[in-house]
Amino acid sequence: MFSNAKRYDVKGKKYFEYPSKYYCTDVGLRNARLGFRQQEETHIMENIIYNELLRRDYLVDVGVVEISESRNGARSRKQCEIDFIVNRGAKKYYIQSALNVSDPSKLDSELRPLKSTNDFFKKIIISKTSMKPWTDEDGILHSGLYEFLLNDNALEL
Repeated sequence: MFSNAKRYDVKGKKYFEYPSKYYCTDVGLRNARLGFRQQEETHIMENIIYNELLRRDYLVDVGVVEISESRNGARSRKQCEIDFIVNRGAKKYYIQSALNVSDPSKLDSELRPLKSTNDFFKKIIISKTSMKPWTDEDGILHSGLYEFLLNDNALEL
């Protein structure tokens, strides 16, 4: 009923012992178990993308990237999450699931962990839109949820 995605340190290239992240193999059963109370579209969309990646025979982990920031002269480090690190053979993708990225601050928060990986694997943001896929100036592919779900080759665009 549940599937486990391990957390992976992108820069340290190792798995964390805990905490793992869990996804329901059937979103309908998840909703029924919660009494249809928690209809958080962001979590449901992330769960659907996770299940679809598994269906396409990818190995799926959750990425963790440590980012250094400075505010008012003080430096701090924080861990940011990449929703999915997807592997199959020699191919690797970093994927962010975002319900809406029309707000510039939301887009920036989704892009920050992808830009901080410091490697050259493909980076993708999937948002709940019907937009055609496009690539930004940083080489990050922006794709709509419907394009991703309906096109088995959506990660290759």
